[in-house]
Amino acid sequence: MYLIKTPFWLRAIYPNCTWKIPSKEKVIYLSFDDGPHPEATPFVLSELAKYNAKATFFCIGNNVLKHSNIYESILQEGHRVGNHTYDHLNGWKTETAAYLENIKDAATLIDSSLFRPPYGRITKRQIRALKQGISLPKKIIMWDVLSGDFDIKIDGEKCARNVIENTVFGSIIVFHDSQKAWDRLSIALPIVLQYFSNLGYRMEAIP
Repeated sequence: MYLIKTPFWLRAIYPNCTWKIPSKEKVIYLSFDDGPHPEATPFVLSELAKYNAKATFFCIGNNVLKHSNIYESILQEGHRVGNHTYDHLNGWKTETAAYLENIKDAATLIDSSLFRPPYGRITKRQIRALKQGISLPKKIIMWDVLSGDFDIKIDGEKCARNVIENTVFGSIIVFHDSQKAWDRLSIALPIVLQYFSNLGYRMEAIP
């Protein structure tokens, strides 16, 4: 079970995390988790370039090591990167010291102050430790809208509708540049980019 639109009560439980970026302007923040991936990430970069859109890529350290050339392409094309742990760890199932060490390992490859916990699962103790730690990303980025592209029970058109029907000014939106999401991402992302571009939205990287 997952929620497409992040409810207010969940944001209230984790007030030290960024869920959206309030704005009175037509601006949204696309983000992509779990890459770099040799097929999905180049596709995403190509689609973003068609609309002069910028995005934030929350990368897994191990994937950066395996696909360093694609990681460099993300940076060279003016996008932002964030730390997504080295091994895609679930914070609820990982002791805090081990969790922080895994983030540090990723930080040797990913130079960023931004962090997104895999699955959105992180404890309050881990949040405090991150914000107090040395050489660790301090800004914890969650999301306002989940595309659901990881869900094999739905199709790409449904993922696009999830985004289009729930996005507001300043929404942080999650897609996945991963093998699991590829079938749905490849359909949903072009639809979403064209829809919001036609409405005059700017698509920017998370500041």
